[in-house]
Amino acid sequence: MVKKFTEEEALAFHMHPRPGKFDIAASVPMSTQKDLSLAYSPGVAVPCQRIAEEPGQAYDYTNKGNLVAVISNGTAVLGLGNLGALASKPVMEGKSVLFKRFADVNSIDIELDTEDPDAFCAAVRLMEPTFGGINLEDIKAPECFIIEQRLKEEMDIPVFHDDQHGTAVICAAGLINALHISGKDIADVRIVLNGAGAAGIACLELLKAMGATPDNCIMCDTKGVIWQGRTDGMNQWKSAHAARTDARTLAEAMDGADVFLGVSVRGAVTQDMVRSMARDAVIFAMANPDPEITPEDVHAVREDVIVATGRSDYPNQVNNVLGFPYLFRGALDIQARAINDEMKIACAEALAALAREDVPDEVAVAYGRQLKFGRDYIIPTPFDPRLIWRIPPAVARAGMDTGAGRRPIVDMDGYEKQLLARMDPTSSILNGIFARARARQARMIFAEGDDLRVLRAAIAYHRDGLGESIVVGREPDIRQKLAAEGLESAMRHLSIVNAATTENLDTYKEFLYARLQREGYDGADIHRLAARDRHVFAALMLAHGHGDAMVTGATRKSAHALDLINHVFDARPQDGAVGITAVLSGNRIVLIADTLVHEWPDQNDLANIACRGADVARALGLTPRVAFVSFSTFGYPVSERAEKMHLAPQVLDARNVDFEYDGEMTVDVALNPQAMRAYPFCRLTGPANVLVVPARHSASISVKMMQEMAGATVLGPILTGLDRPVQIASTGMGPSDILKMAAIAACDMA
Repeated sequence: MVKKFTEEEALAFHMHPRPGKFDIAASVPMSTQKDLSLAYSPGVAVPCQRIAEEPGQAYDYTNKGNLVAVISNGTAVLGLGNLGALASKPVMEGKSVLFKRFADVNSIDIELDTEDPDAFCAAVRLMEPTFGGINLEDIKAPECFIIEQRLKEEMDIPVFHDDQHGTAVICAAGLINALHISGKDIADVRIVLNGAGAAGIACLELLKAMGATPDNCIMCDTKGVIWQGRTDGMNQWKSAHAARTDARTLAEAMDGADVFLGVSVRGAVTQDMVRSMARDAVIFAMANPDPEITPEDVHAVREDVIVATGRSDYPNQVNNVLGFPYLFRGALDIQARAINDEMKIACAEALAALAREDVPDEVAVAYGRQLKFGRDYIIPTPFDPRLIWRIPPAVARAGMDTGAGRRPIVDMDGYEKQLLARMDPTSSILNGIFARARARQARMIFAEGDDLRVLRAAIAYHRDGLGESIVVGREPDIRQKLAAEGLESAMRHLSIVNAATTENLDTYKEFLYARLQREGYDGADIHRLAARDRHVFAALMLAHGHGDAMVTGATRKSAHALDLINHVFDARPQDGAVGITAVLSGNRIVLIADTLVHEWPDQNDLANIACRGADVARALGLTPRVAFVSFSTFGYPVSERAEKMHLAPQVLDARNVDFEYDGEMTVDVALNPQAMRAYPFCRLTGPANVLVVPARHSASISVKMMQEMAGATVLGPILTGLDRPVQIASTGMGPSDILKMAAIAACDMA
């Protein structure tokens, strides 16, 4: 289970590096006078005239076709109630970045300061030329029903209230599979829903559209069953689902029921209610943050019940992020006028079908366990990489079949490949690293306890549920530093070890003297290293099993930190140590090696580096394709400095390795498929994702240039080849980057 965050962490996340959660970047060059002339006056007049003549061409010449507005008035913000428009902005920004992260849909948040449905609708309707779709969010009932229905009638682009339909779609997907496992038909089952708000009503409406028998569906609210003839607390939306039944309470309704759906409050369902349900019952307790009944309480009285909740720390999470990004992706790509029931059902069915398939290895690795279709896995995980290219096509097909799309997709295979290219590997790779680290629960040694950045990373490591944080330092100093930042209460998250007072110091010194006595070190030297140098002391702790992994280097140059580690471990070029840096930019990830250990490797060293790079690639969930890069390509131009890059593949030929490799080649040939086509004999089946470079200086230059000029995300250098997992942070890293290095160390990619 992920540990809860603090208020300070939440506020810092939204404040740094800049206030808010997203920026806006140009998608076209804006560097020359001609660029500016094309982007604005006079060049912009040409597409303006085309759109005036044919409005549909706005999808061709503007970002309308990939732009969704997330709109709220803040009257029902999460579980916090009516906070108002301005206070809802952090939530709406968050929704916008989820659109981008999961489906590459551009999104802008808009907060409207009105509770008048007429004024709200008028404002949204006037913005129709700007957007390809409208996502309504956190609007209280019954106004949300009024607003959505009116806007759907008056606007010619999709209008979607995610609080209603997002939950309904994922709930439907899970129920399809739950009924599949229990051997029941949706037309025959008795369904009880508790919570007659926006989400509850949408869930029942969608299930009825999918074949649930209306007479078998009972809706309940805080006053009990909504039955035909009830007048207390009713409205037109509840009345539409009033049932012909003698049941008046939730307990009576659940007696003999096959399915319970909860979008209500914690504790609404008791164990006696669970006992009364039919065999192989289904319970979706979706109240957040605490479900109507926990899976533990259900399974304490019934083992045959399939349970889903809205929480990530239980199996079968009903998570809206599985739905809305991909619904809009498919709708936008056919220039849909609306998202209709058929498109929502197609989304639910595609999600259900995906969960029944074998789960990719990278997903299983990321979650630290094998996921297999069954009672504890009926809904795909949010980080399943197949979602982006499996769900939108299903939505698009349904939209085209029902006439909702303006522009049908002719080449569906080509469309799926385009969607695959939209995948952003950064988040999925980082999520995989943290999930595996969480599963390992490594005792992490943070060597530099006198540095506030390291202390923040150590606190986060424990709070995030990754394992125990062991900090090397003096407790009074650490307490003082944390107190100055208002973090003194976080001391309880740290296990502090003082090198000068530890009971293991003599053992460490004896070990270190045995290693270094023939390298010119006497007893006094050994004492200084073991008792006063935190890097060496942390490495000694790790060597003796007093921790499972370590991270250091935030306060020392990497080369210096590596030299200190070499006092305890064998981390020199001849020992097989290699530094691999992952560079993530746009939708691509490339590993560059060696960025830490080898100053000027020969062809044999380069072959070793390639093997280490391939191992790290696999650890990150990639299929390794290694390119030995140089300024020459396959022998031209001839140069003595390129010769070793030419010979290194021949070394691998003799080793009979199990990954793709070739070289020497220039970087553009390695990474650009069109450039690679000029060399049909090249053994790489696609762009390289591991680049082995001639020397450490060229590796460092390449990484830092990508980081500074292209804004690439950099992970590493990842130190591999040691007996124990050690990672070296860089001096410029902040707490979040140090935390990533700790997570990498916990994963033990060596």
